[in-house]
Amino acid sequence: MTSRKVRVAVNGYGVIGKRVADAVALQDDMELVGVADVVSDYRIKTAVERGYPIYTSVSAKRAEMEAAGIPVVGTLADLLRQVDVVVDCTPKSVASHNKEVYQAAKVKGIWQGGEKHELTGYSFVAQVNYEGALNREFARVVSCNTTALSRVMYSLHSRGWVKRVRATLLRRGTDPWESHQNGMINTVVPEIKVPSHQGPDARTVIPELDITTMAGAGPYNLSHIHFAMVETTRPVSVEEVRAALWEAPRIAFVRADNGLVALNSVIELMRDLRRPRGDMWEVAVWEDALATDGREIYLTYQVHNEAIVIPETVDCIRALTGLEKDGRVSIHKTDAALGITKTFLPSPSATPTPAQLTSLAGTGSAAAS
Repeated sequence: MTSRKVRVAVNGYGVIGKRVADAVALQDDMELVGVADVVSDYRIKTAVERGYPIYTSVSAKRAEMEAAGIPVVGTLADLLRQVDVVVDCTPKSVASHNKEVYQAAKVKGIWQGGEKHELTGYSFVAQVNYEGALNREFARVVSCNTTALSRVMYSLHSRGWVKRVRATLLRRGTDPWESHQNGMINTVVPEIKVPSHQGPDARTVIPELDITTMAGAGPYNLSHIHFAMVETTRPVSVEEVRAALWEAPRIAFVRADNGLVALNSVIELMRDLRRPRGDMWEVAVWEDALATDGREIYLTYQVHNEAIVIPETVDCIRALTGLEKDGRVSIHKTDAALGITKTFLPSPSATPTPAQLTSLAGTGSAAAS
């Protein structure tokens, strides 16, 4: 691995962009050169407070931003001249149009999951296909739900256990910061199209995965929840599933018998653990809801839509720039910098080994193997 720091720009300082900027700033092999945006409100002013150099994504917005007291260093073009890679976190209506800008500046680019696979030709989840992204010009970090599906299902699929996956996804109704604009109340809105887009999207990461997803949105904004039923190629025990999930990166266990009975209590735990913004980068699998019946595996897990793709984006930076060739090394480095763990309670210092975990298996699990 080279000792040179990779120079990074973040274009779009919203829900994802601000988290990417903070995560990049924590890496000892990366330099956050600056962030770009067009807004003049509290969001970009927070970046000023953090000491990040501010650029305007659209030159015509510079005067407005400066009038609001934002110390604009330059334009997006100025920022791109200083960096190796740009992470595009702009809105869906904008992001794809930036590709030509990045190509002209000869800068590598990373997009988020709101964009189509075809934009970059490569969809990224670190534990699945890190090496395939090495030294590519562009890549797309898949959406929060697809990231979770890919992490969890790859931990089973890589062992040859998966025959077919069926999953139901209940999405949050809106992001917390804009709940005042379009939050739904007292209803659930089903997606009419089956499969929902997350299943086909997961196949851009794991092409041979047989998966069908259904989805809907509910009147809450504290992350998503998935219910997955995995038809297996052979009978698989709960203990085997638990060990597979334990060994996989960025999957952590929570337990209802520990009071973590719902989305809100898990997010409250993140706040109590003093996570930045209450973020949960891990997929939280309810350990005491794991079950098998000789034909299928049943899983319930929580996906924090605001945070889960952040470590993937950091790893994608290393892959595209060739900063680290080994995906396992990059994952470990990112996880150490962010504080990603395998279990929230007890504290990571008291985390049991897989063998200890297996020995504790029988008493608290919803097993029917």
